[in-house]
Amino acid sequence: MQVFVTGASGFVGSAVVAELVGAGHAVTGLVRSEAAAAALRAAGGAPLHGELADTAGLARAAAAAEAVVHTAFVHDFDNFAASVALDREVIGAMGGALEGSGKPFLVTSGIGLLQSGDGPGTEETPAARTGHAALRGANEELVHGLAARGVRAGVLRLPPSVHGAGDHGFVPCLVALARRSGVSAWIGEGTNRWSAVHRADAARLYRAALERGEPGQNHHAVGETGLPFREIAEAIGRGLGLPTVSVPEAEAGAHFGWIAAFVAREMAATARLTAQRLGWGAEGPGLLEDMAASGYFDA
Repeated sequence: MQVFVTGASGFVGSAVVAELVGAGHAVTGLVRSEAAAAALRAAGGAPLHGELADTAGLARAAAAAEAVVHTAFVHDFDNFAASVALDREVIGAMGGALEGSGKPFLVTSGIGLLQSGDGPGTEETPAARTGHAALRGANEELVHGLAARGVRAGVLRLPPSVHGAGDHGFVPCLVALARRSGVSAWIGEGTNRWSAVHRADAARLYRAALERGEPGQNHHAVGETGLPFREIAEAIGRGLGLPTVSVPEAEAGAHFGWIAAFVAREMAATARLTAQRLGWGAEGPGLLEDMAASGYFDA
């Protein structure tokens, strides 16, 4: 297939490009810089210079492709509503261009959106109806609506940690915070859980969902259902040679800053339905092993 990938130079997107090219697909990737374009060419893809705000250009690129993978998102948590609004415009523009075509359209979302329940979230668990989760959850509903309009549209939910060499997500932010503060911390008992997946496993799922996913499905890129956050913080402490401490909930904002809300969340999830539908399963190392092996604590 000729696949158009947004976020093609990102941590996840570049792994998706490599996976698709390796499987014989032709990839055109959205890039913003010549350095990103050069990296994409080196990976076997063709660059398309542009911006997410150019929704007309994205619609044209989607219409010209045989499949679309949307991994790009503006991770500006100080202006999260604006980021979600732009994402909605992008999904609407590309989805509209694909309407009636039957082409695959895979949109990235997050496990952290899921409504809290009695256990780990599943592919059938809806997004929470309040707060930031509800904003991005509405974009999932938009994708599901496209499935009824002749688009083989689906959602791929990523866990809070997609790990591997070059990671610049939540865990590296926590490592940097521990360096600055001199301690690695959790909130309260630290029993809330985070799911995780290795970057290469996530990329394999994108390809499987693109090739074999059905319209309207949610796919979970979950390699580990739920690590207690305290274990993650203790691994950071070991890696940096720093003490570990519990921070009272009332002091979490002062210690963790913007990331406090994520540190406190229960973000466990399963991938049972994804495995049944697509034959996918995680093969890479777990988060704690990977943190020790992939440069997370390099100075």
